[in-house]
Amino acid sequence: DVQLVESGGGMVQPGGSLRLSCVVSGFTFGNYGMTWVRQAPGKGPEWVSSITTLGGRHYRDSVKGRFTISRDNAKKTLYLQMNSLQPEDTAVYFCGKGFNKENRLPAPRGQGTQVTVSS
Repeated sequence: DVQLVESGGGMVQPGGSLRLSCVVSGFTFGNYGMTWVRQAPGKGPEWVSSITTLGGRHYRDSVKGRFTISRDNAKKTLYLQMNSLQPEDTAVYFCGKGFNKENRLPAPRGQGTQVTVSS
């Protein structure tokens, strides 16, 4: 079975940083692009970032220059380094198998990890 387990969320002040991780199992990680999607309270899903199998990185405009997506194929882990966090980044963050820039929750997905940015 495909499994994705996100972690690393928490509460930070504006301007702070967090590093999210997504450990996967059940498929050959290195053969797939991967994606991060977030969902804020009362809002629809929002694509955040995707990475190709060769490490090509794509970001939504609002996070460019602040977020960095990366992957470690040996560890079967996807990362999202988030710097200069702002209150509008508050959301549950999900990782998904595949390269997909649509505003929809990944399927399958893990439980997500909560990121709260507040002073």
